[in-house]
Amino acid sequence: MAEDKRKPPSEYMKLAVEVMNNSVHEKRADHPSPYVGAVLVFPDGTIETACRGEYRDGDHAEYTLLDKKFRQKDLTGCWLFATLEPCSPGSRNAPKVPCSERIVNARISDVWFGEEDLALSDDKGGIKFLEENGVKVHPFDIELLKEIKEINKKFDEWALEVRNQRLKEKIQPIGFLYQVAAHTDIDSLSDEALQKFIDRSKLDLSIKSQEFHRELLENDLLHMGPKNTLLPTGNAILLFGKNPRNKFHQAAVKAKVDYGNGDTDVESFNDALVLIPDKVEAWVKKVIPESFDRSTFTRKKVSHFPPSVVREAIINAIVHRDYSIEGAKVQLEIAPDRITIKSPGLPIHPNSLEKLQNFTAVSYSRNKKVAFIFNKMKFMEEAEVGMDTYREMRSKFKLPQPVIT
Repeated sequence: MAEDKRKPPSEYMKLAVEVMNNSVHEKRADHPSPYVGAVLVFPDGTIETACRGEYRDGDHAEYTLLDKKFRQKDLTGCWLFATLEPCSPGSRNAPKVPCSERIVNARISDVWFGEEDLALSDDKGGIKFLEENGVKVHPFDIELLKEIKEINKKFDEWALEVRNQRLKEKIQPIGFLYQVAAHTDIDSLSDEALQKFIDRSKLDLSIKSQEFHRELLENDLLHMGPKNTLLPTGNAILLFGKNPRNKFHQAAVKAKVDYGNGDTDVESFNDALVLIPDKVEAWVKKVIPESFDRSTFTRKKVSHFPPSVVREAIINAIVHRDYSIEGAKVQLEIAPDRITIKSPGLPIHPNSLEKLQNFTAVSYSRNKKVAFIFNKMKFMEEAEVGMDTYREMRSKFKLPQPVIT
């Protein structure tokens, strides 16, 4: 039996990280490409390396090694080091063969992997497939893993969004807000909320009229039930419900103010969504201190922080939050040195956390019906266009730009 001349695995892990830096970004991709390095080690100590896109745009590093460089060579008993988890069965469109399957077919004995591929359709799908087929799988050293994650930060953020969205869709069926809300009827809607919709949308209709009911039916906010009964959808309950939290416990804005002297005040806004912006703005004006503006001959009170900015952020949170996350509420926290607004859920494509941080996000919502009604009521127009208010905070309000995390 030939002598095994391979060095300690840590040597090849370091080499794989060096190689990954040579990866070529996929030109056609509409999302960040990962940096991936792979090292193949033969029992006699011979090595070969590959990186993503080395020969062809988008080619995986393992594919380049196993198919392009060593298709005709016996790889039985070789070691493979890859900085990213090899892709799993079902993750590639036919006739493409996933890397984990290529590794098994090549009879490679051991695989060391860097970080988990968060974009895979199954948790640790590639690793699980390798282990189930007799391949010994080992993780990279923790310090090298930190280095890999730093290099692949943009890809990981995108991949995490993809995974979270997939998990949410498994938990909550797509379009659940468009379905009839169980055990509700037209009387479950608030006259106050419906009247505000009529007034702000400038509809020449009355709440109880057939014409107004037809308006709601055409907007998919009502469904026609047995014996011509009118049944609200989940969207209708959120937007106009008397008690929306009876159906959606998470549909609330929780507010808290810390006055800086040990005193605090809390408020919960459990109303129909269309009523919340005005109520939050009125509360903010009450709790944020005011001072006198003497820049003109007319003395007037001005807020230390413009309530319109808080109002816009609350509107954005209401419209764009993820309503499938049960128990998670929009939160407004006011302290002497900062105002924090928390909105449940990550942004969805084509937006990303990075685009929000750069104030380049476009107007796009996972809750299209809520966004449509808020636009129709001029709430969104009132909140200006896109991210403009945040971009202009420094010049318009003499305030720093917000920090988005």
